[in-house]
Amino acid sequence: MTGPGQPDGGVYEWYQRGLELLGNGHPDAAATLLERALTAEPGSRSVLEALARAQYGAHRYRAAMDSFTRLISVNPTDDYAQFGLGLAASRAGDLETAAEHLALAVAMRPDLGHYARALRGVRARRGLAEELP
Repeated sequence: MTGPGQPDGGVYEWYQRGLELLGNGHPDAAATLLERALTAEPGSRSVLEALARAQYGAHRYRAAMDSFTRLISVNPTDDYAQFGLGLAASRAGDLETAAEHLALAVAMRPDLGHYARALRGVRARRGLAEELP
């Protein structure tokens, strides 16, 4: 039984519903539900990754950076978390962090063209920023 303000079901149901909300274009609602799931299961990498994706989709870039950083702290070779951190940092305006983590993602998975495109985009933006007075 759930208490006041508690969603129905357990952590797995919250996770599944969060993924569904995210997939249907409702990242804010997904993030809210996934935050609750992560509170209940703080060690769940799947929930944390879904939360990071939802935060990014909801334009909560600093929060997404924190979540992707947590994933990387547990597994530095997680190319997707490196990529996510790079994208979130780019959107947050932290181009140095973005370039660093996107470069790591590209080094880990040179076969993924979207990783390399994101890195080129950040490097170009960084170069333009350096040219401004």
